[in-house]
Amino acid sequence: MPQRGSVGLISEVQLENDHKRLAWCAKGFGRNAIGGLRGKIYIVTDASDDDLLKPRRGILRFGATRNKPLWIIFACDMVIKLQQELMINSYKTIDARGANVHIAYGAGLTIQFVQHVIIHNLHIHDIQPSSGGNIRDSEDHWGIRTQSDGDGVSIFGSSNVWVDHLSMSNCVDGLIDAVSGSTAITISNCHLTRHNDVILLGHSDSFAEDAKMQVTVAYNHFGRGLVQRMPRCRWGFFHVVNNDYTHWIMYAIGGSQHPTIISQGNRFLGPPNRAAKEVTHRDYAPESMWKNWNWRSEEREHVACAHIPRRGACKPRRKEGWQCLGNFGASSSKVRRSIAWRSSSKDVDVLGQPYERIWPDKNPNDRGPSS
Repeated sequence: MPQRGSVGLISEVQLENDHKRLAWCAKGFGRNAIGGLRGKIYIVTDASDDDLLKPRRGILRFGATRNKPLWIIFACDMVIKLQQELMINSYKTIDARGANVHIAYGAGLTIQFVQHVIIHNLHIHDIQPSSGGNIRDSEDHWGIRTQSDGDGVSIFGSSNVWVDHLSMSNCVDGLIDAVSGSTAITISNCHLTRHNDVILLGHSDSFAEDAKMQVTVAYNHFGRGLVQRMPRCRWGFFHVVNNDYTHWIMYAIGGSQHPTIISQGNRFLGPPNRAAKEVTHRDYAPESMWKNWNWRSEEREHVACAHIPRRGACKPRRKEGWQCLGNFGASSSKVRRSIAWRSSSKDVDVLGQPYERIWPDKNPNDRGPSS
């Protein structure tokens, strides 16, 4: 093993039996994301972010913008205040296991027009809008970015993305946004608290290209201080499975523009406000319209009078990728277990259980460029 504090790139052979096994553990629509599986290990040793165009070796921005695949890890605990949004290039894994890493008090992470990205085990909180400017997004390109919104993780026009084991709270805009033609995404094992607009899936009611969007939201804990959008879905196909909802102020799952939403094995604990106990919310649509939408809920548990209207729970239309929902063993009994969020480096999921070592059939023709 390399000594902590060493800088640069090392052979993947030393770490492929531990860190890189993570790449085979995703489920759902993002299960084919390989991140930096075929790349070398890059170690972040410096928490600074002081050069947006020529980042130096050892900082996060340098690794995230390289053209070749990289598996990015951290030498020690650190708090990284990004001066501007971090543009993440294709075939990257940001893996904070083994360290307590916070992205906080500055800009957030942006995954735009790329593929095969894995984000794992970060604390992302108190994200602020950034002014924009000249920002590097790859080794051979930089461009002018407009002001960012203050999202924790923004996924824009990208595919094969796995967001896993994040602890997120208190961002100015959304915690996680996936928009503008993004697809093949899994959001799993995250602990989300203290926020208004939690997860947005779909750009706008006028952007019909998001009809191809396929997102899995699984094994997450939606906790204290959340208001709405857990998630808020437009147009596409969404599998919401084995999540634990213990707090919301307005609603939990919402949608517009006839999305297909399959809710399985979730536990919903209704809020004290009797007017907000309905789990679902339909935006800008009368009942005569939304009752024909493809929403289905099964194997759920409702606590404290939380409820889902029967109308609109139709048999979902079969879309391409339906077979990729995966076998989650959806059951509210799984969620009834004591849920203890663990933000340590140990390989446990949000239910406090060890990772199941699964080996899905990743696309053998899409392994990414060699390092």
